[in-house]
Amino acid sequence: MKISIITSVYNNKEQIADAIDSVLSQTYKNIEYIVIDGASTDGTIDIIKSYGEKINVFVSEKDEGIYSGLNKGIQLATGDIIGFLHSDDFYLHDNILEMVVSKFKRKKCDGVYGDLIYVDKNDTNRIVRHWNSGKFEFDKLKKGWMPPHPAFFLKKSVYEEFGLYDTNFKISADYNFILKVLSSKKLKICYLSNVLYVMRLGGASNKNLKNMIRKSKEDLKALRDNNIGSIFSLLKKITSKIPQFFKNK
Repeated sequence: MKISIITSVYNNKEQIADAIDSVLSQTYKNIEYIVIDGASTDGTIDIIKSYGEKINVFVSEKDEGIYSGLNKGIQLATGDIIGFLHSDDFYLHDNILEMVVSKFKRKKCDGVYGDLIYVDKNDTNRIVRHWNSGKFEFDKLKKGWMPPHPAFFLKKSVYEEFGLYDTNFKISADYNFILKVLSSKKLKICYLSNVLYVMRLGGASNKNLKNMIRKSKEDLKALRDNNIGSIFSLLKKITSKIPQFFKNK
């Protein structure tokens, strides 16, 4: 099975090489790596180009933000499976994609997800938060549960059936899409009980108070649009994150 990994980036010359190296060092070799750049001006493009043909598809042009970039990558992807690696982040180790593809094959899954850890932006050895997903059950969606989007891999056929990310959501398009997919009850979603993904703190959703408020409003809209829940579900979603900060490393 071919797996397409998509990185959407804009002006991130400090960390883009870490993300690229993380993909290129994977032991699983049937990878299509797609990098979508939003017309960076800080030197990011030069770093990406330095990898040459190791990056299978590279597009650099102005877009409407990260979800626009991810949509572009999905449309270009030719793999059986699609996953995302944000430009600030990296996989926990070099065998992650091997593990993911193996799960798809063994269990005949439509989607595979795992766990994620947040680390200090300047010290990636310091774990700040551990997102332990647990097994998927439909009723959990009403309690604000969701798998971590970057650690959630789906077959391309899922995007062909359910469409792309709704870019009217500026911060929560991933949550809206995941709710739409999981609430359909049509797919076999498999949990891989391992940390797959390492995320640096400081993403768009928690960058400042304004973004946090906007995310909460968008999350509530996603819940209502997909007939999953209400303000109670949103509150459960927010409070469920608290124990993640106290989990042992």
